[in-house]
Amino acid sequence: MDDLVSVDWLAANLGAPDLVVLESTKYLPNEKKDGKAAFLAAHIPGARYFDLDLIADTDSALPHMVPAAGRFSKLVGALGVADTSRVVFYDQNATMWATRGWWMMGLFGHDSVTVLDGGLAAWTKAGRAIEMGEPAAASAVPFTARLRAERLRGLTDMLETEALIVDARAAARYAGTAPEPRPGLVAGHIPGSINIPFTTMLDVDGRFLPQEQLREALAKAGVDGSRPVVTTCGSGVSATMVTMAMKRAGLSQGAVYDGSWTEWGLDPTTPKATGA
Repeated sequence: MDDLVSVDWLAANLGAPDLVVLESTKYLPNEKKDGKAAFLAAHIPGARYFDLDLIADTDSALPHMVPAAGRFSKLVGALGVADTSRVVFYDQNATMWATRGWWMMGLFGHDSVTVLDGGLAAWTKAGRAIEMGEPAAASAVPFTARLRAERLRGLTDMLETEALIVDARAAARYAGTAPEPRPGLVAGHIPGSINIPFTTMLDVDGRFLPQEQLREALAKAGVDGSRPVVTTCGSGVSATMVTMAMKRAGLSQGAVYDGSWTEWGLDPTTPKATGA
């Protein structure tokens, strides 16, 4: 599957027995909204809710960290995703929650996964039908998770890495001039990292830029394939937007620092920088 599909493609394939549509809408802590409530209020017909805080390492103090392979297999299989399924992710805001789901499926070895370009906004703008309420429970099926560890980085890895670190947060958060959305978290960035705000990967309608424009934007920022890349952000979510952009631009998608600034910023021993 391509990494992105259009509304027309999804409408034509909706209801296929091997297709599973998953909504992964979430909100940042300071937004005071509930992603599951948004899903229940309006979702694509037949979609199921992929809870990024549930399909996670719930023993970690950090938000929505990658779970163990066994937990991922069990919870994804409970959503009706089999090894042979084609999976479409979307969200109702920012696209980054959908790309986090896309990245997680790839991390655990499932490549038949894509993102609805433009999300629910594009779907409703096209006049497509929506559903409300709790969907019927899926029939649980076996799913085999096969972790691709090279796509994942932890704190120790980051302290030793020679890769180019790309921070996908907004410029003001990277510079440390805007507060972090999580209480008690200092502002700033990992020293030596560069900033590519995830929103710059999208057009005015919330769709990914064409391949050539992505390639040009990434190269201008210093991401040209000459160095391995690790993407980071606030909590490992918007980082996956840059990861997808790199893949769509024909570059290696590199790895994601899962703990991102939440982990780095909370650790009193890590070096921190501010400024552009």
